[in-house]
Amino acid sequence: MSLRSIESVFNPPPHHWVGDGFKVHNFIPSAISMDRISPFVMLDYGATTYFPPSGKTKGVGSHPHRGFETVTIAYKGKVSHHDSFGNSGIIGQGEVQWMTAGSGILHKEYHEEEFAKKGGDFQMVQLWVNLPAKDKMTEPKYQAITKDKITQIELENNSGVAELIAGNLFGKTGPAFTFSPIILSSLRLNSKANLNLELPQNFNSSVLVLEGSVEINNQNITENQMVLFKNDGDSIQIKSNNNSLVLVLSGEPLNEPIVSYGPFLMNTKQQIIDAIEDFNAGKFGELD
Repeated sequence: MSLRSIESVFNPPPHHWVGDGFKVHNFIPSAISMDRISPFVMLDYGATTYFPPSGKTKGVGSHPHRGFETVTIAYKGKVSHHDSFGNSGIIGQGEVQWMTAGSGILHKEYHEEEFAKKGGDFQMVQLWVNLPAKDKMTEPKYQAITKDKITQIELENNSGVAELIAGNLFGKTGPAFTFSPIILSSLRLNSKANLNLELPQNFNSSVLVLEGSVEINNQNITENQMVLFKNDGDSIQIKSNNNSLVLVLSGEPLNEPIVSYGPFLMNTKQQIIDAIEDFNAGKFGELD
């Protein structure tokens, strides 16, 4: 094993609102480019925000997607969603929704009704994962990954728990199906935890500290900071200064052209034109 070097540490970019329900810091691509962190192409982090009780359900209205997957992790609060294929559901606290937009879908997401009425703290991550060129036009689908499906890994020496969503970590496998090799996990670390995280050297890898503070390779990383690693080793040393929550994302780069336009992510400009024309022609379905 060889230790990975830290390439960069990023403070949270200024927040912006997605609709009226999601106050987020965009780390990818605002801080880390799509090419550098492939296959991940977008990461919005909604740090803990208190929403007062409301008779209005806050969120973002109907919008299209094509060519990638959206992964929504709800840490606090609840998110509801609907799409143009008649699917709907609620992402509860500690749960994940993995949506494959593929050939095209209309989607909307918003605070769950009872959460909106009662109010409370809201914390979430939305990650966009690129699809390989051969899978860009795959049929849209969902993976509802409830808490009971997430692989729970008790870390050694009472260090805490790894909640493994996708890929292989600590000898275990997460429940999510992925089109390319990915590791995605939340680490809930106890104070003074000390662990060695092994990730394939060729995977582009990063961690986001959602709560608490940690030392990564002996460098102090505080809450809401994101770390990008060089591809020069296969292990990362993490020590927690206090009870901490850390998101790990690591994936094999696709090494394919990326052409993006708003909610469409393809490999050529012509494919983007085709996506816009298909959307305008109503081929993504209908959603109020």
